[in-house]
Amino acid sequence: MSAPSGSIDPKVILHTESSLGFGGQELRILAESRWLAAHGRPALLAAQPGARVLAEAERAGVPTVTVPMRGAWDLRAVVALRRLIRTRAVGLVHTHSSIDAWVAGVAARSLGVPVVRSRHVSIAIPRRRALVYRLADRVITSGEAVAAIVRGAGVPADRVVAIGPGLDTTRFHPNVSGAGVRAELGLRGPAVGLVANIRGSKGHAYFLDAARVVLRERPDARFLIVGDGIGFDDVRRRVNEMALDSRVVMTGFRRDVPEVMAALDVLVLPSIKSEAVSQVIPQALAVGTPVVGSTVGGTPELIRDGETGRLVPPADAPALAAAILDLLRDPAHARALARRGQAMVLSQHSLDATMARTLAVYEAASAVRHKN
Repeated sequence: MSAPSGSIDPKVILHTESSLGFGGQELRILAESRWLAAHGRPALLAAQPGARVLAEAERAGVPTVTVPMRGAWDLRAVVALRRLIRTRAVGLVHTHSSIDAWVAGVAARSLGVPVVRSRHVSIAIPRRRALVYRLADRVITSGEAVAAIVRGAGVPADRVVAIGPGLDTTRFHPNVSGAGVRAELGLRGPAVGLVANIRGSKGHAYFLDAARVVLRERPDARFLIVGDGIGFDDVRRRVNEMALDSRVVMTGFRRDVPEVMAALDVLVLPSIKSEAVSQVIPQALAVGTPVVGSTVGGTPELIRDGETGRLVPPADAPALAAAILDLLRDPAHARALARRGQAMVLSQHSLDATMARTLAVYEAASAVRHKN
């Protein structure tokens, strides 16, 4: 496919990421970098030494460079990034976390290179910490809820654009089969899953509490916790303490996420805070799996309760259990909800659609720099 038309030339787009973690944010960076390269826009990723995203980028065929970024005022990082921008013919810098937003933002602005900043999480931004967003010519947020937070911190509204993560429809689509995963994991009855980086904000504790309630009515159900993260050992310990070892499967990190989604009867995302527009909800809906989400962050932008899935209050295990049971009791209704959600995400949230909007933001940011 040829590169989309636009005012920016195909110079390198440099993504920067100072976080050492690996979750939805980093997966989005890799997906967008691959898309850019496939459409004539060379992409490069700069990340911290030892960051897992570097190994995953290499696996995905995304070019990388290691840049130590020790803090917001790391002058050595600024110098290294200035050199990188000049030597690699970088035409735009796209920053993603706090530290790299500072050092890469300063490096780019000092060279007159446009800057786009992404805000991936729905955590409040104190006005005193919003200065870093002034380094960016445009800010992309993962949904309208996050956009409202950024605007509320004092960033001019015309510089903030909400663009959720794109869905790779070549991997997540109605024809994906979960039969192999069900056979591998020995799933014979209903399967309810939480697919997410394991940390406190994702609500794993409430998922387990809800599982215990569901099992009273559906003892044949099994619950999958898919993913890894800093909370893995704590959640595993809680599973043991609740005597749920035989009912809960902790799979760790999996690459076959489409097939995992298709193996589930219900996908649950019970986030209690810091949820922007989730990637796993569109992925589940795309393969036809019904979804229960919490009314946190951008999830209500994807799920309309009773239309495209079920919504429950955060940190409410009884409500979560009730919603799961409603879907398990009436599979036909659950499938109808999923079909409506599927039509919505395939038409509105494809990677092609979201990247077309992202390129428009890049062009606007470049136009600002060229004027100055």
